[in-house]
Amino acid sequence: MKTLKLKRGKEDSLLRFHPWVFSGALVSMPDDVAEGEIVRVVSNDGALMGLGHFQIGSIAVRMLTFGDEPVDDSFFRTRLADALRLRKALGLARPDNTAYRLVHGEGDFLPGLVVDIYGPTAVMQAHSPGMHLLRETIARQLVALEGLDVTNVYYKSDTTLPFKAGLNPENGYLIGGDAPTVATENGLKFNIDWLRGQKTGFFVDQRDNRTLLRSYSHGRKVLNMFCYTGGFSVYALDGGAELVHSVDSSAKAVTLTEANVEMNFPGDTRHRAYAEDAFKFLASVEDGAYDLIVLDPPAFAKHRSALRNALRGYQKLNAAGIAKVAPGGLVFTFSCSQAVSREQFRLAVFSAAAQTGRRVRILHQLTQPADHPVNIYHPEGEYLKGLVLYVE
Repeated sequence: MKTLKLKRGKEDSLLRFHPWVFSGALVSMPDDVAEGEIVRVVSNDGALMGLGHFQIGSIAVRMLTFGDEPVDDSFFRTRLADALRLRKALGLARPDNTAYRLVHGEGDFLPGLVVDIYGPTAVMQAHSPGMHLLRETIARQLVALEGLDVTNVYYKSDTTLPFKAGLNPENGYLIGGDAPTVATENGLKFNIDWLRGQKTGFFVDQRDNRTLLRSYSHGRKVLNMFCYTGGFSVYALDGGAELVHSVDSSAKAVTLTEANVEMNFPGDTRHRAYAEDAFKFLASVEDGAYDLIVLDPPAFAKHRSALRNALRGYQKLNAAGIAKVAPGGLVFTFSCSQAVSREQFRLAVFSAAAQTGRRVRILHQLTQPADHPVNIYHPEGEYLKGLVLYVE
């Protein structure tokens, strides 16, 4: 196992258990270390800081352990069992809720790994070369994990691994196949398209926020922008909304939304879906036509270089939503951009509200659910921000 030495004073973040080592913190970048290789990290005076996965780029090492613990089958078995124990303690793994996140990267002390559960299928994503190289090992531990009851492991990392690593990952089943593609969330059924859908096939991170929206939906006219597979739409209908309109620029997403609505509410005429650009649709909406609007766009900024444009985009979108919602209406607005801080997003929404001149109050400040935990030593893991606004 190769050893990487830190510059003097650069061990402080590791002593605080932050799981990333940046390339600038290393004395040198050795030529003989391969992408994804497990390395020892030592301080400038030679003290062991821990073991981690090496990769080329700004983040040079993702720390797996801050000791000398072997990273073997037993290591993954223990970490996965700890992750499952938390989900069971949260009451997420139950017959009426078969969709949840089992592993949330650094939040579960497995940096670079995401695993979502959909009934008997685990969908795995690697965000680091090291986890990619260990995908077979992780898959075996998932199906062997007591209390999980997973028989299929689908690997989906074609868009999540560093392009420059040249790993050329192929999506596909590592174990099993031909799995059922319907999962249940809080008693509601959803088609999960892990083969061609975004992320792992479903946005499980909005479960708690969908539940909150359901409680506000009774008798309201709901507009769900950027609906994807219609999660908020299905919950709004379940909450007794008077009508629900779903909008997405993707015709495929609209088809998936309609299928999910039909599966839960066969023949329900309260719902309509539109394959249109969100900004154009909002511009065409009559003022006050909806008294609950959901603004849940894809990430406007995936990197800090796009931050300024992203904040302008959030301000423009929220100004349109706040301007259109009926008096006494609600706006559920979100940002899933990790590069956008909670304060920056809130400022963008504040600026949008001021632009409209309407009186706006914050009722709820929202975040990701408990199966997307934030490692207290890694605040960067908090990526989902949301506000519920009351607009007079």
